Amino acid sequence: MSPKPPSSSSAAADPGGAPVHIVCAHCGATNRVPASRRSENPSCGRCGHPVLPGEPVELSALNFDTVVQRTDLPVVVDFWAGWCGPCRMMAPAFAAAARELQGQVLFVKVNSDDNAELASRMGIRSLPTLVKLHQGREVARRSGALPVAEIVRFAR
Repeated sequence: MSPKPPSSSSAAADPGGAPVHIVCAHCGATNRVPASRRSENPSCGRCGHPVLPGEPVELSALNFDTVVQRTDLPVVVDFWAGWCGPCRMMAPAFAAAARELQGQVLFVKVNSDDNAELASRMGIRSLPTLVKLHQGREVARRSGALPVAEIVRFAR
């Protein structure tokens, strides 16, 4: 069998790996980001907002499905509530993990009080709960406040 000729796809043109699709949480546009530029805080081609900002992005029931299903990177969701002490305690650790894994994982937050139907659909029974999704499918879940190192380990 003869070897396959080199692919003419965009992945071959990007020595850092295949480009990824990231959905902008602000306007819903899908952005194609070269792997070599993921850590450079890329902006949305439509609205200009950062698509991998290195900090958690707020999502709601209006944009949750679009962002988590059409984003190629893993998405780690923090389901939280303002009245929840452990949620407030974990928020700085979640933000630190987002900075540490910028360009590798998209970190998002969903207020379960404001999005009760979404939290119910996702089976959220305690707060805070972290859910790791890949292309819309749940791959891991943890409940309770976690330190930065545990959030990073969970997200990888």
